[in-house]
Amino acid sequence: MSDTLRDQLLGLGFKSAPKPERKPDARRDGRPGNKPHGARPPGKPGEARPPREGAPGRPPRESDAARRAPHGKGRPGGGPRPGQDQNAGQGKPRSREDIDLAKAYAIRAQKEKDDRIEAERLKQEEARLRREAKAKLDVLLDGKSLNDAGAEIARHFNYGGKIKRVYVTADQLKALNAGELGVLQQNGRYLLVTAAVLDEAEAIFAPSVALRVDPNATAEADPYADPAYQVPDDLVW
Repeated sequence: MSDTLRDQLLGLGFKSAPKPERKPDARRDGRPGNKPHGARPPGKPGEARPPREGAPGRPPRESDAARRAPHGKGRPGGGPRPGQDQNAGQGKPRSREDIDLAKAYAIRAQKEKDDRIEAERLKQEEARLRREAKAKLDVLLDGKSLNDAGAEIARHFNYGGKIKRVYVTADQLKALNAGELGVLQQNGRYLLVTAAVLDEAEAIFAPSVALRVDPNATAEADPYADPAYQVPDDLVW
């Protein structure tokens, strides 16, 4: 049929054939398991649905961060939750006695620390002075020793709580017992020197003086002055 004839028939009152009805999609037919996305289940007859969040008549939902905030931080107004103790989580307040005791312990600990530091400083200073004194003594004694390699007489004396000895000649023994000579200790050796050198050495480093004889002392005061004196074998050297 041409368009002209169709138009004529429509003009005479004839209607075009109706189109077939389209069946609904199986995914949207409302069966269980195929509900449209976002559809809500129907409520009971007469039951009002709760208003959505943010809708008029419903309080805003508290955020997770606000619920987790300690002591009401993040909550409106910054205050604690209703019924929450404001002192929760706080330790027992320290008494005045506890504070004073803690201060006393801190002061004592600091003083002990300062004392240790000062003792170590003094020890190091003493060691430094001792090294310097020994160095000066070495310079003084350079070429001043009177020890004779052929001496055969042992002159004993007490030094540092132990019995020591130096070998001298007969003339040196007389001079030593008369106070004209003396004995110095230098690096483990015992040197025979004049009384003048002995005085200088004592002024530099007093512990170096090993033997200074007082000519006016009695025999009991210096029993080792007699060369015939025999030292017992059980004495500590």
